[in-house]
Parts: sequence; C-alpha cells; structure tokens
Amino acid sequence: MALRDIPRPVDLDHPPGPLPPTQTIDLPESLNYRLKRKLLGKPLHTEELAHERLGNPTALAIFASDNLSSCAYASEEILRVLVPAVGVAAFSLVVPITVAMLVVLAFLILSYRQTIKEYPEASGAYVVTRDNFGPKVAIVAGVSLLTDYILTVAVSTAAGTAALVSVFEALAPYKVEIAIAFIVVIAYANLRGMRESGAIFRVPTYFFITMMGLLLLFGVGRMLFGDLPMADATAEGLERFGSPGDGLLQGASLFVVLHAFASGGAAVTGVEAISDGVPAFRPPEWRNARKTLTVMGLLLGVMFLGLSSLAGKMHVAPFEEGTPTVLSEVGRLTFGEGGIGPVLFVLLQAGTMLILVLAANTAFADFPRLASFQAADNFVPRQLLTRGHRLVFSNGILTLSGVAVLIVIGTGAKVERLIPLYAVGVFTSFSMSQAAMVKHHLRMRGEGWRGGLAINATGGTITAVVAVIFAVTKFRDGAWMVLVIVPILVVSLLRLRRHYEAEDRALQADAMEAATTPILRRHVVLVFVDKLDRATARAIQYARSLTPDELRAVHIAVDQQRAERLAEAWGALPLSRISLELVECPDRRVARSAVEVVARDLSDGSTEVTVLLPRRVYRRFWHKLLHDRTAEQIAETVGRLPHANVTSVPFNVPAPGDLVPPGPSSDPLSAR
Repeated sequence: MALRDIPRPVDLDHPPGPLPPTQTIDLPESLNYRLKRKLLGKPLHTEELAHERLGNPTALAIFASDNLSSCAYASEEILRVLVPAVGVAAFSLVVPITVAMLVVLAFLILSYRQTIKEYPEASGAYVVTRDNFGPKVAIVAGVSLLTDYILTVAVSTAAGTAALVSVFEALAPYKVEIAIAFIVVIAYANLRGMRESGAIFRVPTYFFITMMGLLLLFGVGRMLFGDLPMADATAEGLERFGSPGDGLLQGASLFVVLHAFASGGAAVTGVEAISDGVPAFRPPEWRNARKTLTVMGLLLGVMFLGLSSLAGKMHVAPFEEGTPTVLSEVGRLTFGEGGIGPVLFVLLQAGTMLILVLAANTAFADFPRLASFQAADNFVPRQLLTRGHRLVFSNGILTLSGVAVLIVIGTGAKVERLIPLYAVGVFTSFSMSQAAMVKHHLRMRGEGWRGGLAINATGGTITAVVAVIFAVTKFRDGAWMVLVIVPILVVSLLRLRRHYEAEDRALQADAMEAATTPILRRHVVLVFVDKLDRATARAIQYARSLTPDELRAVHIAVDQQRAERLAEAWGALPLSRISLELVECPDRRVARSAVEVVARDLSDGSTEVTVLLPRRVYRRFWHKLLHDRTAEQIAETVGRLPHANVTSVPFNVPAPGDLVPPGPSSDPLSAR
C-alpha cells in the first residue's frame, strides 16, 4: 500500500479545510470578466485586504484632500456674501469670520480625536450614533453624510474645473463636460483599488500643500516689505460692491455676518472622513488616524487663515461667474508678472485644480464604506455591502459616480449653486456624532471621561448652532432642498429596512422544520417542448436522470399544424416511456396554459412538480435579440405556484462552423 493511501487520523479540534478546487474542463472567461481584468487589473483575493491598508502619508492624501481643498473656495464664499453687503468693509471682516470658523474646526478636531479613541474600529457619525441611540436615529446621520459625500464629489469637481478655467478661459463653455470627465477618472482610479488610488493621488495633495506654502511665504514676505499689490476694484465681472457702514460689523447686519460665517463652513467639511476611514489605516489604526487628523487640522488652519488674510489685505473680490477665483487672483498678484511669477501662478492653479478634483476622492473612499455599514443594517440595498474585483465596494463607487454626474449636470457645474446644498448635512452629522459621544461618556465613564465629555458637549453645541445658522441663512439659496430631501430619504430607508426585516422573518420562519418535513408522495417532471431539436433533447436527457414517478413532455399548441408535425415526429422516437401531451391554446396565452397544466398535477396536494425548460445559450449577445422570451415568462408564472419548481436546462448553441453533420449515431434522443 502506498503511503498516500494510508488513512490519517482526523484532528477533531482542527478539522481539515476545504480542498483546493480542481479544474478538469476548460472554462472560458466571459467577455465582461476579460474586459474588467483588462481595465482594473487582476482580481485581489480576500486575504490581500490587509495589504491594502494605508500608511499615514497616503491616508492624508486620500482622506484629507476634501478638507484641505476647501481652503481654495471657503474664503471666496465668505467674501461673496460680504462684498455686496458692505463693499470694501468686507476685507476687514473676512479674517475675524475665518478665525471664528477655525475655532469650530479646533473643537471638531478635538472631538473626533475623542471619538476615534473610543471607537477604534470605526468612528464615523453613523456607527457612533447607532451604538448610542440605535439604528433608527443613526440613519439620520447616515443619510446626511451620504448626501454630503455625493455633494462633495460635485462641488470638488466643479471647483477644480473653475480653477482650470481661470487659467484657460476658452474652456469655460465645457465646464460640465470637464467636471464629468474628472468624476469618471476618479471613479476609475478607485475601482482599481484603494492602495493604488492612494499612490496615484498622493503627489497632487503634497504638491498643492507645497504651492500654498510658497504662496503664503511670498505673500507674508511682500507684506513685511510693504510690497503687497492691491487688486483692481473696477475689473469687469466683479461682484457688485455694497456700501460700508459704521459700528463693529461695518454696517453689516447680524444676518449677513452669520450668512458669511455659514458660507465659510465649507472649510470644515471633510473632518468626518478620517473617522469614517479608520479601518483603512495600518495598525494601530486609531492612533494613526488621530495623528493624521491632527496634521490635517493644522494644515487647513494655516492655509485657510493665510489665504483669507492675503485676500483681505489685497482687497481681492470674487467674480460673479466664479472665475477667475479668489485664490487665482491672490496667486497672480502675489507671484507677480515678472521672473518666475507666471510659472508659479500656473503651478499654483495646477495644484489647486488637482487638489480640488482629488477632494472628490475622499468621498469615493468613504461613501462606499459608509454605505456598506448601512447595508449591513438593512438601510440601503444589500448590493452595496459586498467588495468587488479589487477589494473595494465597487457598487458604492458606481452609485456615487452616477448621482454626482446628475447633480453636476443639473447645477451646470457652478460652485456657487452647489455650496448652499453642501454643509447642512455635514453639521447635522457632526452634531449627532458629538451628542452620541456625550451619551457614551456618561454611560461608560472610562478613564478621562470628564474631559472627553466637556470636549464633545462643547463641540456638539457649537456644531448644532452652526447647523441652524446654515439652514436659516442658506435656506433660500438652496439649503431647503437638503432639508426636504434628507427626511424623504430617511423615511424611504426606514421602509426599506422594514421590508428587508419582514423578508428575513418570512424566509427564516420554521426553516428547520420545513427542511425536515416529509417529502410529498409523488414527483412529476414536465418538459415543455417547443420543437424537436438538440436543446429539447438535452432537457429530456436530464429529465430521464431524475427518475421521477411520472415524466411527460408538454407542448402548448398555438399552431395546430405545427403541433401535429411535432406529434408525428415524436411518435417515431424510441421513447415509449415519455408521452407527449398537446395542450390547446387558442387564445395564445402560453404562460397561462403552462400554469394550468402544472396546477392540474398539483391539485391532489401530494405531488411535487418539476418543470424543465430548454434554454438555448448563444455565444454573442445580439443572437439573444433574435428570439422571444416565452420560456422566461413561463418560468416566472409557474414559479409562483407552491411545490412547482422550474429549472432551465441550458444548451450551448454551436457556431455554424462547429455543427456536427447529422448521422445515425448522433441522434440526441436515442434511448441507449
């Protein structure tokens, strides 16, 4: 006896795993799979998920790009509100409002550091709120964030397009097409895998940070030497200048200042992204996420305050059409027209365009992950739960892309039309997350809980106030749409959850008892026959292998002459044990006639019926268009009957050159 034939003892504590699959026949890959592999690369195995984790520099590029890029338009949005209201006084108010927003940012950073520490597995608003208030409350935060991520893609690509058009004005008529192209490119990069997209997008992030650093250094240097230029207040296309007044607010009403403050709130969007993406960091995940969050906050604070200060000193006002942007004008004036100034200006605009477009990548990293959390809780379609070809949530990426494209088309890729929709959901989720953390501290009372409670309570209060300010001041500008859409989505997703839960209860009820219930006494197999061909022969061959109590072929006779020819041919076959039943169908309702045949066999209550439908499989998709869907209609209708089982028996239709010449030995219905 060979050594390999000797039986080995079975380790009951460590049973053997499944044998590796063996392939004994050639299985050609489908065209769709071959195309997917060509575009996205080889599929990644589940075991490789650990290798897709991100180091801190790459994680900053992926998760912080949305937050960092907002400094490119946040100062402009503040000025867009102030300039028409108080004119040149706006330039003295922009820095105080920026500082106020940075206070909000500081509390958000501190708050999310607490959240990441307490929830090291996943620290997003949805998960934290679900843990403390339950899933029905958490879905409000979840929908708010999903909406925000969609708008992030639209805003970022539109702003990136504006940066490009600021340099190449001839591209202005194609803003929508350019923004859509940006979305497609980012979606494609993300479909190739998270680590690969991080490698692609890391350079643009640090390039933008470098160019902003140079801009601020040049600006501060020229300011110290008294050489900082002033913008032309008479340039064509600028926002209309209002008249300044007296008092602390320079004649601006409290509503106008709060409106400007809310517009600057775009600068703190994206803080949530790192907490949602904690599982993507390398171990220790929570510690690395906190470090990256802190670095992100410091970088944003310096760039946002620096740009607002330069814009205020140089009196750079926004243009009505959004281009040139405030950042591009600050860069043009600061770098100057001589020497390397024009080169630095173009590089700044290139970096701005790249980071703004890249900001959409934050949403592509977090939207699919957040959607998968909600899919696991039955709030969104379960197709968003599974990972795809490259271990990313492909369906989430495609969903995000499609909706963002529709929004870009609907708004004409104009940033000023998108910003009012942007931050209501963000601050709503901020507030809910911090409120959930307050409850967490009170419930758990872990080490240092009092300090964490103070931070989260303060952060939650501030973000709730900002959310109200934003909703009120931006209501007429478009925030009302978000305030309407979010509740509608919440109600819809709650109904979807109830549907999934009801479906699960129906499928699980008495499942064990049903599996062990005695089988019915008789088994009848019916082969529905349209004509006598090799597809029918294959179905009959399979039916004979089932050894039922009764086996019949059934033909729905729509054409009487055709039915008679089939009966004559059937009678010549050596299949005496398989009768052919002709069913008249004068009204040509084939599916209805099929149901009546099956129902007749089921009527005794002790019969299980199996219906076999020959299915022709064609090599080319357009061949399918040449044939009707009668078999599909029969399957759908018959399948509704209890104890009626429908099976399609496939037959691969050969290409014309592969046909076997007919001969006595090739009879597919031979009884041998």
